[in-house]
Amino acid sequence: MPVEFAISAFVTLFLVVDPIGLAPAFLAVTNDLPERAKRQVALRASVIAAGILAGTALIGEWLLRQLGIGLPAFRIAGGLLLFSIASEMVFGVRTERQSRAAEQAIEERVRNIAAFPLAIPLMAGPGAITATVLLSAQAGYRPVSLTILLGAMVIVCAITTVVFVAAGRIERVLGITGNVVLSRLLGVILAALAVQFVVDGVRAVFG
Repeated sequence: MPVEFAISAFVTLFLVVDPIGLAPAFLAVTNDLPERAKRQVALRASVIAAGILAGTALIGEWLLRQLGIGLPAFRIAGGLLLFSIASEMVFGVRTERQSRAAEQAIEERVRNIAAFPLAIPLMAGPGAITATVLLSAQAGYRPVSLTILLGAMVIVCAITTVVFVAAGRIERVLGITGNVVLSRLLGVILAALAVQFVVDGVRAVFG
């Protein structure tokens, strides 16, 4: 059903991209920028990430065919990767890794922090790319389903832009405890979705 797929696509992408969890990394890499520049970085990073994910959705299956990789195998591998990301979120490892990537970008004086590390690898990282390929395969590359998937990407990236712009305010409202609790909760939900991807892949192989 289109509605069910739309909900699944949005929830999966939202959990994998984790806009709220990226707020501290955004604050770190834009700490010395004026507010106007921060808004420009937020918008540009989201546009770049959306472009990468949209391209993945449109050519992901074709690329897998060229590499001789079946969708069931990719579902299983992708589910395991997503589960790894979910476990990092639950145990607090992912935030530390994002902070290190952000600090490295500052130290190396990356000219375009919107592209790195915000768009890649924090927003459109391995987990988001994997989820996009899995969702596009689930959609069967039907025009309506692909449109829904692309719409979900745009919404998630738009939400991320809003979160980035309001990052400082959100961090103050949630506090350390709130950020930790929310990250753990989202991680558990993502873990359940990851297991479902693995189950679907196993069923396709042995069904």
